[in-house]
Amino acid sequence: MMTNSSTARAVGIVLRRSPRQLAAEPFYGELIGGLEEVLATRGLQVLMQVVDGMPRELESYRRWAANGAVGAVVLVDLVPADPRPALIVSLGLPGIILGEPEPGSGLVAVRNDGYAPMVDAVSRLASLGHSRIARVTGPTAFMHTQDRTRGYLDAAASLGVAASLEVGDYSGESGADATRRLLAAPAPPTAIIYDNDVMAIAGLEAAQGLGVVVPNALSILAWDDSQFCRLTTPPISAMSHDVHTRGMLAGRMLLEVLDGESPTDVIAEAPVFVARGSTAPAALVPPVTAA
Repeated sequence: MMTNSSTARAVGIVLRRSPRQLAAEPFYGELIGGLEEVLATRGLQVLMQVVDGMPRELESYRRWAANGAVGAVVLVDLVPADPRPALIVSLGLPGIILGEPEPGSGLVAVRNDGYAPMVDAVSRLASLGHSRIARVTGPTAFMHTQDRTRGYLDAAASLGVAASLEVGDYSGESGADATRRLLAAPAPPTAIIYDNDVMAIAGLEAAQGLGVVVPNALSILAWDDSQFCRLTTPPISAMSHDVHTRGMLAGRMLLEVLDGESPTDVIAEAPVFVARGSTAPAALVPPVTAA
């Protein structure tokens, strides 16, 4: 059943997160802020729903299409063989994708490359003398996590860096737990890359709690960037990109779709390395871990 996009006054976005995770993660606040800044010029608002898995997300789109609650949707957190683009097209819901869609998705996208920036991140740390670089990932089902993992492993292999992965879920708890496991290894890393700033901040606190001095004994690098990275001691270095601007790009693309135009994919600005106090040349001795 096709929604009437000319009368619906909202754009829908569904996030597969727990409410607790979402409350702690600044990324989507900045993204939705950018969306709303553009959509508000047409009197549109963002309707956000938080669900606990893909089946409930798919049901949300079916319900929205049936009741006309939204005029368009934004798809995020793509997975391989993602069922959502085909469903959105079949329902007649206008929509766009934030991320790297698979060929033939049928929807226009604000694309972002996770591979090349991750190669740059590993290279930056390796240039500081770090030969044991770990990474704390986001959920492994997400395509952007998989893209970053490929970049991380390829860069580590080409640079002769010892790589180790720990899986997180973007929460502070997972970042702290992963950090403790990494630092308890026989040959702990001298640098850790985190897939978001929340995990990086928690990792910094966990390392300091173990008596590991940052950056003297351990360098920490966050993916994404927010004001919180600048408020820690030391401030956290980041692969920084303008999430608010990405939301504005998505908003403009949505308006073009709703106007019946056929926009082409756009590429969001890639994250760039911003050095702060949490990264430094590798120490000559390994980090000291708690007994």
